[in-house]
Amino acid sequence: MDEVLHTVENGVSWITLNRPEAMNAVTWDQRERIIALLASASADPEIRAVVVTATGRGFCAGADLRGGPAAAAERVAGDVARMIRQGAQRFIGAVMDCEKPVIAAVNGTAAGIGAHLAFACDLVLASESARFIEVFVRRGLVPDGGGAYLLPRLIGPQRAKELMFFGDAVGAAEAREMGLVNRVVPAEDLEKTAREWAERLAQGPTRALALTKQLVNASLDTDRATAFATEATAQELNMTTRDAQEGVASFVERREARYEGR
Repeated sequence: MDEVLHTVENGVSWITLNRPEAMNAVTWDQRERIIALLASASADPEIRAVVVTATGRGFCAGADLRGGPAAAAERVAGDVARMIRQGAQRFIGAVMDCEKPVIAAVNGTAAGIGAHLAFACDLVLASESARFIEVFVRRGLVPDGGGAYLLPRLIGPQRAKELMFFGDAVGAAEAREMGLVNRVVPAEDLEKTAREWAERLAQGPTRALALTKQLVNASLDTDRATAFATEATAQELNMTTRDAQEGVASFVERREARYEGR
C-alpha cells in the first residue's frame, strides 16, 4: 500500500497521507516523499497549486519515527538537534518554501507535527470533525517543526502559549475563530471545497502568487525598509512574466484574463 498517494488533476498536485490505521502519523519515508513532491511542484510549470490531505479519520497524528534511519543508532550529543533540523524543520520548511500555493484539507485530528503541517500551509480548510492538538507538552517535549515560530504569527504569543502549555484539543470552529483555519465545512464537502479553491488558484497568475506568498511569509521577520525593497523587487520580477502582461492587456481590452502560469 502506498503511504503517500499522489495525483495531478487540472494543474493541482494532490498529496494524500495514507496510513489511516495509524491516524496518518508521518513516517520518515512519508516525510521524504512529501518533501520531494513539494519540490517537484515548485519546479513543474504544469502544477499550479497543491492540496495536502489524508485518508481515514485523522489528518496526521504527529511523527512516527520508528522506521527512521536514526532509530537503530545509539544517540550521542548533537543527534537530536540534527534530527530536528533535517527532519521536522525541513519538512515544514518545504511547505512554506513551495513556490505554489498549498492548501491543507484537514479531515480529522492534526496533532503535533501534523498540526504544524496544516499551519504551514497557505490556506487551511477543516472538516467539522477536525481537531488541532499541540500534543508535545503531554509527552514532556518542546514543540518542534516550527510550532513556536508559526503559532505566535497566526494567533499571537498569549494564545500560542495557552495551546502549547496545556496541550488541549481545539475543535475546528474554535480554530477558525482563533485564525488558525480559513473555513470549516461539513466532512462530505471537504474534498469538493479543496478542489474548488485549488483549481481556482491553478487558474491564477502562478508567479505572482509565488511572489506574494514569499512577501507575506517574510513580512513579520523584517523591517519596513527591507519589506518595501523586497516588494519593489518582486514587482520588477513579476512584470517580466507573461501573466502580468496578460493581466494588464485584459484590463485594457475589458475581457477576462487567461493566465498560463508563466
